[in-house]
Amino acid sequence: MSSVLAAQPPIACNIPVDAECFDASSFITTLPARGEQSVLASFQLHPQYCGVLTHFAQFTDDFAAHPASIRTPGLEWLLLQNGKPVFPYLRLEMIVNPWGQNCLPVLIRLEENAKLEFVIRNVNYSENKINLIAGRIIGRYWYNRTFGGR
Repeated sequence: MSSVLAAQPPIACNIPVDAECFDASSFITTLPARGEQSVLASFQLHPQYCGVLTHFAQFTDDFAAHPASIRTPGLEWLLLQNGKPVFPYLRLEMIVNPWGQNCLPVLIRLEENAKLEFVIRNVNYSENKINLIAGRIIGRYWYNRTFGGR
């Protein structure tokens, strides 16, 4: 075995053992105006780094008070990678991964140097039931060894 291969950290399921974690979240108390959007969580990978999104979570105060209120008509939840929607999470108008519950894991590859954003967009929200919205994104990232080095 060559010394170069022996010096690299082991890889588990294509994710290097020395991968770092990210966990970004925030909330808003003022909904964006109709036709506007607000970033709830954002993470920027470093140049020459790639990664995966492993979880995301959604929260509204209406859902917290009334767990049957999963619909958010007129509000769209978007996961964006470099400004483009991430399939299959396109234009969600409901809570699919509630904050504080055992959210369903996802495994979405993030391109090198990607900017990941979790956004709420007000398409035509007309109700007055939601006053607090939050979003959270969690994942892992690592140096892309195709650029050389350790």
